[in-house]
Amino acid sequence: MLERTLTPPAASRAPEASRAPRSSGKADLSARIVSTAARWVYEGKRLDMQGLADELGVSRVTLFRRVGSREELISQALWRLTERMMDIAVERWEAERPEGELHTPGTIRHINAMVAGSTGLRRLLDEEPALTMRVLTDPRGRIQSGFVAFNEELLRRDMAEFGLVTIIEPSALAYALLRLGESFLYADVIAARKPDVETANRLQQAIIEGILP
Repeated sequence: MLERTLTPPAASRAPEASRAPRSSGKADLSARIVSTAARWVYEGKRLDMQGLADELGVSRVTLFRRVGSREELISQALWRLTERMMDIAVERWEAERPEGELHTPGTIRHINAMVAGSTGLRRLLDEEPALTMRVLTDPRGRIQSGFVAFNEELLRRDMAEFGLVTIIEPSALAYALLRLGESFLYADVIAARKPDVETANRLQQAIIEGILP
C-alpha cells in the first residue's frame, strides 16, 4: 500500500474482449455510484438514495442492486475517502519528513488532522452517529481492517529501515494505534467528551517512539 502511494500503479491487463462490454459496464456503474456517494459525503450532503439515483440517471432498483444497501454504500464511500486520505498523508509526511525520522508517527498525525478537519465526516457523525460509528469501527468492515493493515505496514517499514523494535506484535500495535485514535477523534460520540487530536498524537507517538532501541 505504501509503495502504491509513491509510484504509479502498473497498467492492468485488459479483460477478454468477449466479456468486456457487460462486466465493464457493471463495474463502471458501480464505480460511479461509489465515487458520487463519496463526493456527497465529502461535501457534507446527506446520502439520499433517490437523489443519488436521480443524479446518476438510474433507478433506485438499479442503485440498490449495484450496492446492496445504503449502509453498505456509506461504507464503500467512506473507504474510498479513507484510501485517498492515506495516500495524501503518506505523500505529505514523506515530503517533509526529516532524515532519520520514523514513517509511522508523522503519517498518523496527518491522518488525525484530516479526520478531525473533515466537515463531511463530522456532519455524518452528527446526523447518524450510530450508523457512522458502526461503519467506522466494525472489526470485520473494510475501514477498520484497512486502517490496521495500513498502520502495520508503516510499522514494518520503520522496523526494516530504522530498527524499530515493537513491544508487541506489529499487528497488535497497529490495532492499538487505531483504537487509541478512535477514542480521541470520536470522543464526543463515544464518551460525550470533546475530540482531542493533540492528545491522540502525543499518545500514539509515545507508544511508537517510546520503544525505540
